[in-house]
Amino acid sequence: MSITRRTIAGRQVNPVGLGCMSLSWAYGTPPSDEDGARLLDRALDLGYDHLDTARIYGTGHNETLIGQTLKGRRNQFFLASKTGIIVDGQKRRIDCKPETIRAALEESLRLLQTDHIDLYYLHRRDFAVPIEDSVGALADLVKEGKIGAIGLSEMSAETVRRAHATHPVAALQTEYSPMTRNPEIAVLEVCRELGITFVAFSPVGRGLLADPALDVASLPEKDIRLAMPRFQDGNFAHNRDLAARFGAIAAREGVTPAQLALAWVLSRGEHVVAIPGTMRPDHLAENIARWDWAIPASTASEVDALINQQTVAGHRYGAAMRPTIDTEDFAEA
Repeated sequence: MSITRRTIAGRQVNPVGLGCMSLSWAYGTPPSDEDGARLLDRALDLGYDHLDTARIYGTGHNETLIGQTLKGRRNQFFLASKTGIIVDGQKRRIDCKPETIRAALEESLRLLQTDHIDLYYLHRRDFAVPIEDSVGALADLVKEGKIGAIGLSEMSAETVRRAHATHPVAALQTEYSPMTRNPEIAVLEVCRELGITFVAFSPVGRGLLADPALDVASLPEKDIRLAMPRFQDGNFAHNRDLAARFGAIAAREGVTPAQLALAWVLSRGEHVVAIPGTMRPDHLAENIARWDWAIPASTASEVDALINQQTVAGHRYGAAMRPTIDTEDFAEA
């Protein structure tokens, strides 16, 4: 049995899309614009047809890079972007007021050099603004043809239900991998129930499941993983051991660790798609090469027993970040 193409916002896509964040920010040193452009073009050539970006990625750099590089190939891919995290100088805030959403969308259209974005997400929940008001503003943009569909990122099942009652939600995006099981608390099933596509970001455990030899000591000081408990102190050594054992399972199955992680994520439901990110051409090819491989049920169970909420050490986010996340969380041990 193999995996087939899947649906997001009424459009058939490859279940492995491309998260574009690392081309501008977050993981190590971003590539040059020339190398980033080459990777984007190569992605479309390899069969990637779902690209995911956001205004916050490089404070507009990521959208600009995509717009400049792919404006001549706009009809070849499903384009998703996000708003809601606003940068003011050195400060960041979450702002999903209707007027902020509209202004942000207009700027994204300009940077992306397009007249519409296929899927536009609220990047985070604004607890000061009713979700109904924010979704109502997005609904107006759908009516105007400026966005094709509405998405939510890192939001709870309750928030998803309230939003969906205001206007149909096409996609819910949250971190999901064998290492991060929060979606299994509620949102994975709510998306299945409501016909919402679940978009898994960081499906290879922020790189650790793809590279068990990862050395945090070699990461640049601005790499966001350095602030994450799972990549700190004894937690990291423990988790790297789990990743090494995960890699041994992949070798036995004849796939790479990244391919095993992606297949595991896609096995969680036909409504699930994944958006691994990379800045490396070899990883770009690797991530999509076995997109249709279905993980055997026995192997999935073996992964579940090895890596899960009880066996992974450390929270996925640091203490300062957690209050901004609406997705359900496990009780502290």
